[in-house]
Amino acid sequence: MRQRKPQGKRNFHPHIDALKMLCGGKKSYFAAALCIITVTSMVTLSYLRIQRLSHLPKVIQEGSRCRGKITNSTITALNDNRTFIIAPYFDDRESKVTRVIGIVHHEDVKQLYCWFCCQPDGKIYVSKAEIDVHSDRFGFPYGAADIVCVEPENCDPTHVSIHHSPHGNIDQLPSFEIKNRKAETFPVDFTVCISTMFGNYNNVLQFIQSIEMYKILGVQKVVIYKNNCSHLMEKVLKFYMEEGTVEVIPWPINSYLKVSSKWHFMQDGTHIGYYGQITALNDCIYRNMQRSKFVVLNDADEIILPRKHPDWKTMMHSLQEQNPGAVVFLFENHIFPETVSTHVFNISSWNTVPGVNILQHVHREPDRKEIINPRKMIIDPRKVIQTSVHSVLRAYGNSVNVPMDVALIYHCRVPLQGNLPRESLIKDTTLWRYNSSLIMNVNKVLNQTVS
Repeated sequence: MRQRKPQGKRNFHPHIDALKMLCGGKKSYFAAALCIITVTSMVTLSYLRIQRLSHLPKVIQEGSRCRGKITNSTITALNDNRTFIIAPYFDDRESKVTRVIGIVHHEDVKQLYCWFCCQPDGKIYVSKAEIDVHSDRFGFPYGAADIVCVEPENCDPTHVSIHHSPHGNIDQLPSFEIKNRKAETFPVDFTVCISTMFGNYNNVLQFIQSIEMYKILGVQKVVIYKNNCSHLMEKVLKFYMEEGTVEVIPWPINSYLKVSSKWHFMQDGTHIGYYGQITALNDCIYRNMQRSKFVVLNDADEIILPRKHPDWKTMMHSLQEQNPGAVVFLFENHIFPETVSTHVFNISSWNTVPGVNILQHVHREPDRKEIINPRKMIIDPRKVIQTSVHSVLRAYGNSVNVPMDVALIYHCRVPLQGNLPRESLIKDTTLWRYNSSLIMNVNKVLNQTVS
């Protein structure tokens, strides 16, 4: 009869035995620590490899005719009503991926899959998406998101479908064209992204003045994400679209989500802040990545005014020479209150046009103690991955704060320091350097739109 071995003390630390086996039973604390680090690294690398493999495209069907329902809508809701697709973009800056700009519920959306249909063999690949919700949600339940999928190796898909499952029928899914597939030479130097136009926007005169100032400073294209505006503003937009200056992107976000006109969550049942401004800005960067040397992110009542240079092109040439490696240039915002005006440039023919005459507002508020002025940006779009409103979140390069003596943002709006007497404001007539060209150009537009 086999004799039973006496039982010793119960081992409460089986992982120590495992480490001893892996490390040859060495008792040195240093060796044990080194062994723990090694084992942890091995486990981590193994986990990352499994994760990477799980995101690689897999063939699920062959011989398909790629007949998905192609959609051209700016915003498309998926069946879960928690995911909203704006547009997919090809992105090969790190690896060959499709980056889909979207809006998702930050907690409810856990898994999404990209469905690629590859021609001419009709193979359908499904790739598990990495869902990267942008950090700047400001407390709202929905936020901008990058839905990133690895593309099939031997295929350059032209369209993609997004689905909550790796199973289904691609013919029943909405299909989106993948933009930026072909590299282009930049047809324009500067594109201004304005988001978002809402609230029956009717500040017609200031809008025309801003567009004409952008053109004087060197802008060739202005992209506007339009939710709604007045009838007169529609006429002005139509004029600029026909001229080729303005591109209007329909932005019916309130058809899908409860939108707030505030930038931060007020516990009021709304879903997303400032009419989805951050999502629109990110889409505008990718939309213009292959067609504009620089992208400018500001509002329609803001103008980056150079103080040492005549225009943006010479200013940016100088800033890039002084800041090699910089890809984001941040300009300080200064308020020129619309409640304080001068009689100079009180042009009678403009008085019947709705909106503010910026030439009459050349007094800016002084800086406030312990309050940092927000900034807006001129960026190299090919170097930016994600942006917020006042800074980029991820980029391949550095950000630079541009000194105020080089340029500032002229921001004509309601005052932030409304109790200040006029003598406490700082007179700044930098804008007047452009007055003759601006007046002439504005009159031309008004004659063709408002008169």
